[in-house]
Amino acid sequence: MAEVKATLPQRCLTLSILVCLCSVAWSPVALAESAWQEDGWLTTTLAQDRLDAGDEFGCYGIPGLSWQTDPGAVATECRAYIEQRVAASSWGDVPISTYTPGGLTMAQHTTVAEQGFVVHGDNTGLSVSAWHDANNTPTDKWDWYNLGRRGGSMEQLIGSLEEVQTAVEEGGLVNLYWVGRVNDATIRHDRDISAYLAEVPNVWLTTWGEAWSYWTVNNCYEFTHDTRTEGEQTVLIFESLVTEECSAMNPEAWNVPITWVLDLDGATAESIEGPSGPLTDITGVRKTTEGYVQAAGEYLHLSVVNGHQVEVRYNGSSSHDVVGRTEFFNNHSAAVTIAAHETHDLFKWSKRFVDDDHLVFTWLVEPREGLNEAGWLRYVAAGVAISTVIGMLVVLKKEGLGPLAKGQDAQPPSPPKSE
Repeated sequence: MAEVKATLPQRCLTLSILVCLCSVAWSPVALAESAWQEDGWLTTTLAQDRLDAGDEFGCYGIPGLSWQTDPGAVATECRAYIEQRVAASSWGDVPISTYTPGGLTMAQHTTVAEQGFVVHGDNTGLSVSAWHDANNTPTDKWDWYNLGRRGGSMEQLIGSLEEVQTAVEEGGLVNLYWVGRVNDATIRHDRDISAYLAEVPNVWLTTWGEAWSYWTVNNCYEFTHDTRTEGEQTVLIFESLVTEECSAMNPEAWNVPITWVLDLDGATAESIEGPSGPLTDITGVRKTTEGYVQAAGEYLHLSVVNGHQVEVRYNGSSSHDVVGRTEFFNNHSAAVTIAAHETHDLFKWSKRFVDDDHLVFTWLVEPREGLNEAGWLRYVAAGVAISTVIGMLVVLKKEGLGPLAKGQDAQPPSPPKSE
């Protein structure tokens, strides 16, 4: 009698089918997506209001995925989560700022940066760092993988007005910390700090992404300038250029206004025209925008985005010179950012600041814990897949095949008896 047994290839094929069917429903990304609910406020006018106020949306994390285990997966999923719901900033749609915990290696930070997140904060523990003190000026892109926390917290009882004042007076970038809720407890903000930031002069109120984008101009820039004479006036044509070389060096950078210093040799500008009309006098303005500042007879500070040609008219035929750029927007001596960590409910986090329209936030967003609307479907799909495979294995066992047969012999049918 011939003996029929399940061969090794047959068993391997059966197990492979089981693995493939189950992997679709139980992959790390699939499990992560079924473990959270989106913050619906990101797709409403509330989010647009925050953008109009100068805020930025960055990443905090994704429930079900680990920064330590697979930072690339966290960055990829978090970027998609933001891009599918809200623009990152009024200056750029793509998010470039993210929280990262301490303990990641430089290689892991590089992986995160390859997903488009070039600013990592705020105390990541790397030896290279940016803005951990007033003199800790970044010199390389990877310095921004360890963005410092300066000035303390915005939280009541934890935040210190004196600490914020000291940091602002020292100059550099001051990065405050804020969290809206801990479990079910609402965290109040320090109104003395808010009041101080409402009045303190010479401070750029900005975000992580804006500050990084402004800084990138240190590494690459190109501009043109020329003059023509119209009667008794001189017209200076200035443009900070958009070039392929600079765009390739920092493709993630937003096109934010850069403040250029122009020397008109003692002349005062009579009018300044941009592509959309006259530029605004932004003396004392602390949020990022286009415009100009000039006291009579002094340097002209011109804040414009790359690609916007500007015409400056002034009386006489005096010479001019492009002196350079200022360290911070509008020639301010310090910059202040507020990083709102763990933002999974934009309404609850931001509602207390409705009257504090001078504050600018970097909202580090994440989905809420819990199944999303279609999360249960993944479990149903997994159950159907597993049940199908088990049923198939049982049928194969009856035929003496498959991994469950355990070497049982299958007897071929007897030939018909001859009469």
